[in-house]
Amino acid sequence: MPESRRTKELPESLLTDPEMIEVCRVRDFARVFRLVKVRAGIYPSMIARQCELTPSRVGEVIAGRRQLLHMDVIERIADGLRIPGHMLGLARREWETPVALAVEEREPPESVNPPAGLRPLAALPGVDVDRILALAAGTKPSPATLQALRSSIEDYWRRDDEHGGETLRPAVVGQLRYVEGLLKGQRPTLIQNGLYGIAAELARLTGWTYFDARQYQQARAYFSEALQLAREIDDHPFMANVLACMSLQATYQDKPADALALVSAAQDQARAARGATPRVRAMLAMREAFAHATLGDRKATHNAISEAHSQFERIREGDPDPAWVTYFDEPKLIVDTGIAHGRLGEAAIAEPLIADALAREDPANQRGRAFHAFWLARTQLQRSKLDQACHTAIEALVPAAAVSSERVAGHLREFYEQLAPYREVPAAVAFEARLRAMLPRRVSEPLRPSGRREGRPGSRC
Repeated sequence: MPESRRTKELPESLLTDPEMIEVCRVRDFARVFRLVKVRAGIYPSMIARQCELTPSRVGEVIAGRRQLLHMDVIERIADGLRIPGHMLGLARREWETPVALAVEEREPPESVNPPAGLRPLAALPGVDVDRILALAAGTKPSPATLQALRSSIEDYWRRDDEHGGETLRPAVVGQLRYVEGLLKGQRPTLIQNGLYGIAAELARLTGWTYFDARQYQQARAYFSEALQLAREIDDHPFMANVLACMSLQATYQDKPADALALVSAAQDQARAARGATPRVRAMLAMREAFAHATLGDRKATHNAISEAHSQFERIREGDPDPAWVTYFDEPKLIVDTGIAHGRLGEAAIAEPLIADALAREDPANQRGRAFHAFWLARTQLQRSKLDQACHTAIEALVPAAAVSSERVAGHLREFYEQLAPYREVPAAVAFEARLRAMLPRRVSEPLRPSGRREGRPGSRC
């Protein structure tokens, strides 16, 4: 934002006020704007000008008639009001590094010969020049552009399964912002709709990486953004997919009623879609089973499981399945069935199902193997197979150590807590030793209070 358009800085006393910190954390912009007005003297018309919003929109937000969920708008608010990025769950903003901390080079550096073919950093254009050149290029997306972007998304998901999403997130967010920039132009309908669909997938993937890192507020914001983007093109199956992701997150946040409401809304979207395939419906039915199991409703869980299997049997070669649901194959159906039974405490039914699916798991899917091994260990422990359960949990540590996932660490801490009555048993001692050796940072974190149950049914939203 040009400095000429900026008026006042927020006082430090406001930025460090606990109320301001909290309303920024939950992105309650109605209260943010009110605090900015009262404590900093920046009135709605000034807020609108600094944040590139219309005064009427700011007024609607303050009155509680509109919510601001789009990440592009949230970034403009952070930059316009100079709210540090971390307060709003954003990356550090460019303007946050004070000029006083900039390093001025006083002597020329020693001459260093870069490897052949590698340009020295000083020879590369700056970020602003890159942006100018991108504008001058006048990008005109073609069907080939859309296919390239979709291929990137498939690659991101593959790498997420293998390594986790933490290191992928900057690249995914960067591509999301790039695609959203393309959406600002006038394109043929087919291209424009394709860009909206790709942006929705990138937003969901970003939300997934935050969810996997247990940063639920940020995850929900990106899931909401994905939902809005999909709504722009009436992509009801993808809206169902996003709502199913939000349902899964609700189970992690101990909100089973919310989980059921969200998956019910997802199924409504699927019913409204002409192209909702049996595979999509099977996935949603299984997600419904998880919600019922979390609520402890045995009959409803069994009914939802039966519906998932019934829909899966209707799958035919050549079905127009969207790419985001192809992960829901037979081993996935089986392992999710086992996990749903496990949530109900039906360990005798769950154990052979999970074991069978785990034996067929793709070796490259490190996180999936870690999660499913955890669930197998948990059901074995429920069946008083202590030595076998500890052995299975130790096997889970190998893929868990290879993937960056805070949720994996949470599952392993949960199993560690469940071993409390057996801490002196050699098998439990061996598991604890391996756990501390392979995941030292995560084990040193405080353990959650015993009794809270959480678990991720599956390897992908």
